[in-house]
Amino acid sequence: MELNNENMKKIRHLIVFTALIILCFWKYTIVFQAVKFVIGVVFPFILGGAIAFVFNVPMHFIENRLIQEKWKEKYKIVRKTARPVSLVLTIIFVIGIVGGVLFGVLPQLTGTIAKLGYSIQTFIPKVQEWANDWFHNNKEVMAYVNQLEFNWDKVIEVAVDWVSNGAGNIVESGVTAAVNIVSGFATFFIAFVFACYILLQKEKLGVQAKKVLFAFVQKGRAEAAIEVCSLTYRTFSNFLTGQCMEAVILGTMFVIAMSIFKMPYAWLIGILIAFTALIPIFGAFIGCAVGTFLIFMIHPIQALWFIVLFLVLQQIEGNLIYPHVVGNSVGLPSIWVLAAVSIGGSLMGVVGMLIFIPIVSVLYALFREIVYLKLKKNNIKIKDILQSEK
Repeated sequence: MELNNENMKKIRHLIVFTALIILCFWKYTIVFQAVKFVIGVVFPFILGGAIAFVFNVPMHFIENRLIQEKWKEKYKIVRKTARPVSLVLTIIFVIGIVGGVLFGVLPQLTGTIAKLGYSIQTFIPKVQEWANDWFHNNKEVMAYVNQLEFNWDKVIEVAVDWVSNGAGNIVESGVTAAVNIVSGFATFFIAFVFACYILLQKEKLGVQAKKVLFAFVQKGRAEAAIEVCSLTYRTFSNFLTGQCMEAVILGTMFVIAMSIFKMPYAWLIGILIAFTALIPIFGAFIGCAVGTFLIFMIHPIQALWFIVLFLVLQQIEGNLIYPHVVGNSVGLPSIWVLAAVSIGGSLMGVVGMLIFIPIVSVLYALFREIVYLKLKKNNIKIKDILQSEK
């Protein structure tokens, strides 16, 4: 290798990079602390970016669909206020959904908890009676079943003891808890203000980011980075829209079906399943487990029918709704949707399930583009590959 200026520059960069890697492994505790500090500083802005991304989906729809273009061209005030009005309507829309769900679910949940104690008290004698019919010859089972009891007074007594025993720790950590609460509110406020600024100035910020990118990166690489970012945004936006649509459809199906079959807690279970369905593929099963338990406490036979109803609706949702609404919205085949959910769940839990579908979709689209470019470069056509299989 000739030691010209270009090669010497590469060698110096390699030496510096290697030294930094060695230093990071040698002083890894300091590096972790520094990374933790940086994340703590920029976290409000990361959270603000995430809020802006979520809010931008309904805001874009309001600004470009509900506020028609001809109104913007005809009325100057509409053109100037379209963005702020869209943001305000989006905030009202989100607050309305959250408030409606809370005020709709909490009263039913409170009534459910009140009924749950009575249901358990009436259910335990039935269990003992069934056990007596089936296991009357087994003394060990009968001794265990006969010990079953439920007493609200004991539950309240245990709760009071837990609170009183932990009161000292609560008082000691009261200042810390208050500081954390204030810090959390401050972080959310900064993030919310930052998100509003992003949404109101998103075109300007986009131009500024492109200027910085083209100033420090080669033109070809900068254009490729912009294309990848654009693909990532479209994929995540489509996934968010599709996932919310799928959750609303599934929750509505359960409310209607349970109301038709006169099952208890139709609205509560429907809303619960709609929220848990935001977790791709597996989320609805969590709602099914909770719903089955609630119905089982009142009517065990209806709980079995609820499981049958869930399996039927889940088949309809899994085979017809989800692949077409969510799978197509991110341009990802159904088998890769399942793979993305499984891998994301094993690596990052619920958060991984939510974000791995659009991530895998972006990687799938980029890899597919590379494959087609390679085939084109090698003068290989798709029909030739299909003919070679026959």
